[in-house]
Amino acid sequence: MRILLVEDDVTVRAFVLKGLREAGHVVDEADNGKDGLFLAVSESYDVLILDRMLPGGIDGVRILETLRAQSNATPVLLLSALADVDDRVAGLKAGGDDYVTKPFAFSELMARVEALGRRGRSEVVPQTRLTVADLEMDLLARTVKRGGEKIDLQPREFRLLEFLVRHAGQVVTRTMLLERVWDYHFDPQTNVIDVHVSRLRQKVDKPFSHALIHTIRNAGYILRAD
Repeated sequence: MRILLVEDDVTVRAFVLKGLREAGHVVDEADNGKDGLFLAVSESYDVLILDRMLPGGIDGVRILETLRAQSNATPVLLLSALADVDDRVAGLKAGGDDYVTKPFAFSELMARVEALGRRGRSEVVPQTRLTVADLEMDLLARTVKRGGEKIDLQPREFRLLEFLVRHAGQVVTRTMLLERVWDYHFDPQTNVIDVHVSRLRQKVDKPFSHALIHTIRNAGYILRAD
């Protein structure tokens, strides 16, 4: 499963990360509500694990309420040191699927996460087509068309375009691209991103009347229809 863990306690986060990854799961992490909310709304996960109390003005319940307001039904497990019945009820009423109080046994947490993952897979229909303006991506057939014309992309170009389309209207940074498209968690100090974006533009933008991929100086790139 692909899991998002949002937890500000360094010790708890490291403990849970280690256990989940040893169990074979892919885990993204955030240590504050702002970054956690960004990942939760911009990426696709099987399960979210949210600490209820987070720094940065956005707590786990607010992340949860934002997701549910956007009709995002990803299963959410809330972690909290607040063990009162009223606290648990409030978390569940906000849209939480489960609530685990600290301290906890990892074996129990893992069992609850796996149960939520099974439930989520039975309820969520995966998105197989992405569209922005006249650009269409079929994620199953691995095909791309613009204005009805087929565009041939290499595997890495396809992944790059998919990431840009999934984040259409948002600025994506070099770090985001390195981590999500290349799976690099360090900067290789090369122009690999610039080269691939340039190649992608030659195929996706140059033959058409208006560009979709734009450079945001000193920030990154954005794909938008206007």
